[in-house]
Amino acid sequence: MAREMINYIDSLIASGISNDKVIIKTAEKYGINSVVESKRAAVQAELAKQNPDAFPKEKLSFSTALGQKAPDFSLESIGGTTVKLSDYKGKNVVLFFTEGSMCYPACWDQMSAFGNDGRFNNDDTLIFSITPDQRSEWQKIIQKVPKMAKAKILFDSTRAVSSAYDVLFLQSSMHKGSYPGHTYFIIDKKGIIRYILDDPQMATRNDQIISELNKIA
Repeated sequence: MAREMINYIDSLIASGISNDKVIIKTAEKYGINSVVESKRAAVQAELAKQNPDAFPKEKLSFSTALGQKAPDFSLESIGGTTVKLSDYKGKNVVLFFTEGSMCYPACWDQMSAFGNDGRFNNDDTLIFSITPDQRSEWQKIIQKVPKMAKAKILFDSTRAVSSAYDVLFLQSSMHKGSYPGHTYFIIDKKGIIRYILDDPQMATRNDQIISELNKIA
């Protein structure tokens, strides 16, 4: 990952854009924690100015998240539309924070399993897989792996939502501070968090999530 980021930064510099733009684009692709700490506040302020809805106003502590209001957010979907969490009040919403494309096969398997399970994504319940990748990357993956096509994927490339939900430093993360790992939230119809699970085993948890949803139905 470090080599990939260095190559990306080198390509930006070679393109002739300003240093400030290099920093912004790097933060957009690799998250705010890819920026030196002294510049993070300024970069986050600039990113928030460009897309204020992508930066939740509220933040959670994962350990005390149960019973708390879920931070609202807006993220781009795999279909190119914007998904705003608060638009789904009246439905149960499951959020699956995933390391994304680099987490093969575990994250791919869970994303696909959710997308192809008729117990989810109905009039009562929706499930979104949130990745730190770029949309273009998953468009290519879906072309090659059709079973992923039904996954409802959202893109948190700045890690702003992952940070607000406090999933970047949990046990399941293999790149702590930069990427989420394998973490679930169930949000009820009133927007309250009713279940959380961080899963270092990175198993497929459809039955477990259904069981927890049945408790709040």
